[in-house]
Amino acid sequence: MDLLKDKTVLITGGSRGIGAAIIDLFAENGAKIAFTYKSSANEANQIVDRWKSITTIKAYQSDAADTKAAEDLITTVLSDFGGLDVLINNAGITRDGLLLRMNEQMWDDVINTNLKSAFNLTKFAIKPMLRTGGSVINMSSVVGVSGNAGQANYAASKAGLIGFTKSLSKELGGKNIRFNAIAPGFISTEMTHKLDEQTKSTFLNEIPMKRFGESGEVAKAALFLASDLSTYITGQVINVCGGLNM
Repeated sequence: MDLLKDKTVLITGGSRGIGAAIIDLFAENGAKIAFTYKSSANEANQIVDRWKSITTIKAYQSDAADTKAAEDLITTVLSDFGGLDVLINNAGITRDGLLLRMNEQMWDDVINTNLKSAFNLTKFAIKPMLRTGGSVINMSSVVGVSGNAGQANYAASKAGLIGFTKSLSKELGGKNIRFNAIAPGFISTEMTHKLDEQTKSTFLNEIPMKRFGESGEVAKAALFLASDLSTYITGQVINVCGGLNM
């Protein structure tokens, strides 16, 4: 398939997990791909090597929570690729803990990485999109919709992404820039593997489909929202969660 032929896509946090799955699926669909990583250079290079004979792909070491770094990244991507059609704000971390045990650093780290980074990159990425249109996809979470004990910081950041998405869809819909969010449920990634077995069992019992999701299943939702299959869809939250969140 070539659903993304001639489209340039920027994906943050693309070296592993859901981000890496998105890169693989998008490359298969003809996209030109820029992606960021923060520290996992070896994994990023492996992804580039996997797809460089098929499409234009480049990895950038960048911290999107840093406003100047985000601006420089967009400037460099525009110079390297000649434009930008799709931005996927995927970078995210957890620093879980009950509120009484959560310190300021745990709160700030999650808000900055998960929410401020989306503000930074989107602000600079939409400038070229004002002329050409585009699609911005923000990676939220079912936790941002329903909340979760011990994840007040993470839930706040992911709920913030939903409000950010809906507000900008109203603000820039007339410029043909679409903003949508994806809310994954329990997806088998390096991040979720760190959860204890009791937490995993609790989630599994609450999922109507009785299984955990795969990163590739989230990537398929991103492909839909990035492609011209979704040209009249904006301001929406697509839950990819096996029915966990209804």
